[in-house]
Amino acid sequence: MPRENRKRGKKHSKKSQDNVVGRPEEHPEHEEEPEAGPSWIVSAPDPSQVDREAPFGYVDAEVKAYFRTVDLQIRDWQDEGHGTVGGEEDVDPNEDRRLFFVAALTEMSEKEKQLATDPDCSAILERMSYSMDDFVRRVFVDRLSGSFEQLLKHRFASHVCQTLLTVASDTVSREARGIFPPPPESSDAGELRTMTQLVVDLCEVRTRHYMLYPLNRVHTTQELLPTFSTLIMDPFASHVIRALLVLLAPDCLAEGDGPSGPSVRSKKSAAYKARQGPMKSVFADDSAQAHANAAKRVPPAFPDAASAFVTALRTQLGESEVRALAANQVASPVLQMLLEVETGYGLADAPDSLMDRALVGLITLSHEDPSAAPEASDYLATLLRDPTASHLLETLVRRAPDAVFGMLWTTYFRGRLAKLAAHPVANFVVAKALERVHAEQLGEACAELDAAWTKIIKTSRTGVLRALVDRCAALRTHEGQIVEAIHRAFELVSPEDKLLLVPCIIRLKSLAVSTMVHAQTLRATLMPGQDYQTAMSVQAEQPDHPALEPLRRRARTEVEADPLEPKTQGAVLLQSMLHLSAPHNEPVLNSIQALTADELLAMAHHVTSSRVLDAVLDLPAVPAKAKRTLVLAFLGHFHALVDDRIGSRVGDRCWAYADPYLKEKIARSLLPHEQFLAGSFYGKFFARRLSLHLLQRNPEEWKTVQSTAKAPAPVPPAATSASRTPAPGAEQPKKKRKARPQDEIDALFDAAPGKKFKKGGTALGDEVVVPEQSQGKTKPSFAIPPDDLLDVMGAIRAAPRDEKKHHKKKRTH
Repeated sequence: MPRENRKRGKKHSKKSQDNVVGRPEEHPEHEEEPEAGPSWIVSAPDPSQVDREAPFGYVDAEVKAYFRTVDLQIRDWQDEGHGTVGGEEDVDPNEDRRLFFVAALTEMSEKEKQLATDPDCSAILERMSYSMDDFVRRVFVDRLSGSFEQLLKHRFASHVCQTLLTVASDTVSREARGIFPPPPESSDAGELRTMTQLVVDLCEVRTRHYMLYPLNRVHTTQELLPTFSTLIMDPFASHVIRALLVLLAPDCLAEGDGPSGPSVRSKKSAAYKARQGPMKSVFADDSAQAHANAAKRVPPAFPDAASAFVTALRTQLGESEVRALAANQVASPVLQMLLEVETGYGLADAPDSLMDRALVGLITLSHEDPSAAPEASDYLATLLRDPTASHLLETLVRRAPDAVFGMLWTTYFRGRLAKLAAHPVANFVVAKALERVHAEQLGEACAELDAAWTKIIKTSRTGVLRALVDRCAALRTHEGQIVEAIHRAFELVSPEDKLLLVPCIIRLKSLAVSTMVHAQTLRATLMPGQDYQTAMSVQAEQPDHPALEPLRRRARTEVEADPLEPKTQGAVLLQSMLHLSAPHNEPVLNSIQALTADELLAMAHHVTSSRVLDAVLDLPAVPAKAKRTLVLAFLGHFHALVDDRIGSRVGDRCWAYADPYLKEKIARSLLPHEQFLAGSFYGKFFARRLSLHLLQRNPEEWKTVQSTAKAPAPVPPAATSASRTPAPGAEQPKKKRKARPQDEIDALFDAAPGKKFKKGGTALGDEVVVPEQSQGKTKPSFAIPPDDLLDVMGAIRAAPRDEKKHHKKKRTH
């Protein structure tokens, strides 16, 4: 078509039957007919039509944007800490924060469920939960009541529920002590249930008439118990159930099963929480929160609520189904906590209990025939070697009745200890079992494992050996036998070899004397498991070999590549050996005393091996003579000891243990190194604690101060020096301009160094002018510089001097 005949406008598409067919049909909206009954009764929505990602609806974009600003502001306040307003005592420092928080709570009202299920706003609600007061938390939990089963199964709302149950412990504790927030001014809102009653209603099934906030209606609490067996296997609801059990029965659970313990949060969840930043209230400091956590109380209704979960699982699941939970990665931690609760309330030692089902009827057999010898079950043998189910077996071994534990020991452990102790999974269960054996069983274990220690040490699985040492120390029996077993395990035969006990154990290496291999096979020689003498010989004869490069790098990323790096298992084993009685812990003490000064300093500077020295100074089982010998071993090297982040802590422990006479010897040994300590980043704090300048000026007063000091706190020199303390009636010096004498020329000559002044040495070793006391005349006093200034001056003098003058180069054109 010619261009002049074309018309402007969009092209008209051809109407075809396909377009008509593809057009969506408009369905008339179906109006729901009102049902018979009260108007407040609303039928539940069809599950097929509910969006699983947002079962209560989506949050508006403007609301999400507002809560993002709330999150940023709360993060800033949590990083800053407790708010203070300087100079205004009548102004509440938290007033602005409270107004901001009230505005955010007002915006959150009636949107709790939508915000809890939102991917972005759920984390903000968790952060806000720590700053809510008791009344707001009760309103929040009450608004979620009736939908907890659905919220617990939600990916994001489950974390909000877990955080609410965690912070609810403080509110419940205050309610148990009779501390309640004041009721609201408006009385038409109805009666709000306490947090204790809200938690109890969440756990139990009962029907009552409540004045629910803000409506009055009949409330039937059928939330968790009817579907409890399903919730513990849900990947999102399981961790909420664990947090609820911690809230209901904190006394029955182990110490590590707190709100942040491994049984409540996985490693992945704990790492995610750590990336979220500090979670704390913006209105209270950490010290008040720690004091509140230390004085928590449990209401009397909580033990019954916790027992209701145990009874519900017994009713809803059979024996085989309970045993199947052991290998479930989601349900197994919940079953462990339920076993702890069942044992804590005295419900486990009964036929058909959860523990009886998990132990394949051993409790029932012990009640029927206590002397019966049960047959070995393949199920329990499988639990020994399963990475997930072995944790459950550890709980069973630790919490089983004495008669049942005897059956377990006879059937599953006796005669198999050598093989189980070297297993990568079963050795943890064996270690737990050894923690509760009696003297006869302990002797059997030592005799059975005597030939397997060398293999166990080479595989670096020292948990069984550590458990044996701890049990021997607790029962005060077979101590000599276990010490000799350790010597044979590390191949320490002669008295000279036994002096290398600490270097071998700390590195988990035996002392077998082997020939030097060729340079091509040197890297294979330095693999973990090789003997200690070979590694030391290689390091001494070929220090420049590439295989020894990790020995010279102290980076944390190269720790595993260093064959002579101290191991945590070895340090823990040495600390356990120090718990033995006096005659039997001497091999460890003699080995420490045989170390050279450089080896002792290297041991004190390492984050792992320094714990052994801490145990020597702290444990009551170590003789006082050995502790004093360790402190004297550092004499003359304290300046090098405290010039390190870890070594300074060891130096503080040595100073805290030393008596006044030993403290004086340490302080006088550091006088020549005072300038070095002043320039050290860590050593300057140790030198400040010693008050070396006071020791130089007035030794008797220094001894008096150190003898009366109860704690290793830094002594303020201004409070101890008589020359620096003004007289009671003396006038305090004013500003320099006002205190200036009338004749400045005379003052200048009086201040000049001459016969009226004498020179004295400071703690830094330099001379300063000190005024003499003349007869009947008052000389201008010069204050001695404070400790901070002395440290700065020492650091400046310790710095290298560059006397060369740098001239600017002339530009050449």
